[in-house]
Amino acid sequence: MSTEPPPASAAAGLASSTELPTLSKIASSTELPTLSKKQLRKSARKAERAAAAEQQQMHPPAPVAEDPFVANYGDVPVEETQSKAVTARSWTEVAELDAAAAAVGRSVLVRGFAQDICSLGSMAFVVVRQGRSSVQCVLAANAGAGVSRQMVAFAKSLTKESVVDVEGVVAFPKEPVVSTTQQVEIQVRKIYCINRAIATLPFNLEDAARSEAEYEKPLKDGQQFPRVGQDTRLNHRPLELRTPTNQAILRISSQVQRKFREFLWSKDFDEIHTPKLLGGASEGGAAVFKLMYNGQSACLAQSPQLHKQMAIIGGCRRVFEVGPVFRAETSRTHRHLCEFTGLDVEMEIKEHYFEVCDVIDDLFVSIFKHLAEKCKEELETINRQYSFEPLKYLEQTLKLTYEEGIQMLKEAGTEMEPMGDLNTEAEKKLGRLVKEKYGTDFFILHRYPLAVRPFYTMPCYDNPAYSNSFDVFLRGEEIISGAQRIHVPGMLAKRAKECGIDASTMSAYMESFRCASVYL
Repeated sequence: MSTEPPPASAAAGLASSTELPTLSKIASSTELPTLSKKQLRKSARKAERAAAAEQQQMHPPAPVAEDPFVANYGDVPVEETQSKAVTARSWTEVAELDAAAAAVGRSVLVRGFAQDICSLGSMAFVVVRQGRSSVQCVLAANAGAGVSRQMVAFAKSLTKESVVDVEGVVAFPKEPVVSTTQQVEIQVRKIYCINRAIATLPFNLEDAARSEAEYEKPLKDGQQFPRVGQDTRLNHRPLELRTPTNQAILRISSQVQRKFREFLWSKDFDEIHTPKLLGGASEGGAAVFKLMYNGQSACLAQSPQLHKQMAIIGGCRRVFEVGPVFRAETSRTHRHLCEFTGLDVEMEIKEHYFEVCDVIDDLFVSIFKHLAEKCKEELETINRQYSFEPLKYLEQTLKLTYEEGIQMLKEAGTEMEPMGDLNTEAEKKLGRLVKEKYGTDFFILHRYPLAVRPFYTMPCYDNPAYSNSFDVFLRGEEIISGAQRIHVPGMLAKRAKECGIDASTMSAYMESFRCASVYL
């Protein structure tokens, strides 16, 4: 958790207390040691106005008894939300509100977040958002429509991001609506607040959803939008998840996992689930979370690798897993995570580890095509905030040897350590060189030096300094690492010792190979 205070901490404090800040309290605050008396008075007045607004919005005026349409709006009592009854009400998705619904004046009931609330005389406009879809809801005082002035006032009192239910008629707006995804509007007949948000949110979702270009544009005119920092976003993650970009990212992540499973199932793979609490490191090295379990040393799984191999030894032939991976990495880059969701594949090999590469090739090409076809809107949403170029890939994925990749880097003026692993800068540069020469963002680099691969990697038959291994690169970053594994017990034990790994901590894994194993 970051030590950076959320930007609305002061306002949140006011929300929980009826005591208004005084000038002396503000002057004594250690957060404002350099403010002048004029600035302090201004801050005090601002805080008082914010507190008053908070009180008014959290406690809107109760509808007067004379209002004949009092049943058409209001805050829903808690007891009505406690699974009190099952009704026959029919709900409509905001994304389904289209011209066809407006043409017939379809009556709908929707639920969503009140993204924005605007007033215009005796009218109120509430933008309701559901997922990545949003629609404008219009309230105009009209006895014939069952909308009173008190009902309009209630809508105006709503706080941003409150959860609301809206009933009304779908219609065409008098003027095109540019601030919503749906190009129709709902003429409101009933509106209820299910749960009110605080008046002053930690940040505005509009600010969290801006692109870099949107931030830079007002700077030329001497203005500036508030930036929402990463610490603030993570400290208020549930709120930040509501932005259209995050909704799109979650959707794409789900679709990647779906296609990953569907493709592998079609190739006769079985899904397995391996242990995440182990007696020894599964990858070796220092990047392991260690703990004590019932008086014994244990660690979190760095990879499902060993158990995938044991499944193949057990005759499963082809397996995969989607599950958590833990790495105690100290680097602070977007490439280093202490926990992530891994998509792992393991299969027996008949003759050559290129059989695995070919499965990976077909898998990724199918995922790329699936996303382009099924997630077009999500990709466009992300592109509006975080601009990117369309992905380029070949139907038959390019394979280069480690030596060929190193040679390309040397010819481009990058000196590499002999038989060393590629660092981040070298990977990115190689990605650019490959794209320039072969026209693809996606390629496989294979036959790495044995010294930079895990202990269980099979050496090359013609040169034991190299290995039957590969990495898969996407836009200059490694996204997959794979190899043929050593399946001979003596050779495996020898390699573990050479790599400084205590084989006794993975005795079950080592012992499994004594029952004979296929290539894997």
